[in-house]
Amino acid sequence: MKIIAIVAGGPRDDLVNLEDFHTEDVTWIGVDRGVTYLKEFGLPIQNAFGDFDSISSSEMDKLVDCIEEVAIFSPEKDKTDTEIALEWSINQNPESIKIFGATGGRIDHLFANIHLLIHSIKSETEIEIIDQQNRITLHTPGTYTIKKDRDKKYTSFIPISIEVKGITLEGFKYPLKNCHIGLGSTLCISNELIHEVGTFSFEDGILIMIRSCD
Repeated sequence: MKIIAIVAGGPRDDLVNLEDFHTEDVTWIGVDRGVTYLKEFGLPIQNAFGDFDSISSSEMDKLVDCIEEVAIFSPEKDKTDTEIALEWSINQNPESIKIFGATGGRIDHLFANIHLLIHSIKSETEIEIIDQQNRITLHTPGTYTIKKDRDKKYTSFIPISIEVKGITLEGFKYPLKNCHIGLGSTLCISNELIHEVGTFSFEDGILIMIRSCD
């Protein structure tokens, strides 16, 4: 599998047009109400995970025939449905994983889903959360090239470790050189690329990059 796309059950209004991300290389996974979103877009559903407590029994009966494999879990479990689906996806060794329907709604689910990106460190799999307004990725020390995206004007860097050391931003409206930013810092919020291509790098720590539109 080259790309696995996980569709969770976040608010429908925050969901992108999933058809824009469909190619023959994408395997679609539904999580709880995310299964109904995939059905709505007419996309093939390889697997479905969840306790399905947000779907009525009549809705579920209509969905079963269009799903190749269904894994139903008790609501009383140690991991969220999305984490279970993500771990299964990582075990398939894809080139990348895209997660939809993981933002909006409950703040506890939002925080948990963003922290699921930490799975990309151990698995060495590129994992991205995508919604109508944002694309969210996690990064470890290194140098990264970033291209201007006309649809995503702003780029923010948020530390999720105690400190991110030596962060350097080149090609941005607000450049930085070998700067240290700590957990809770808003220094790197709402930056903008001023060239077609820029770079960001840092020496230690973990940060989240969020590319957002207005």
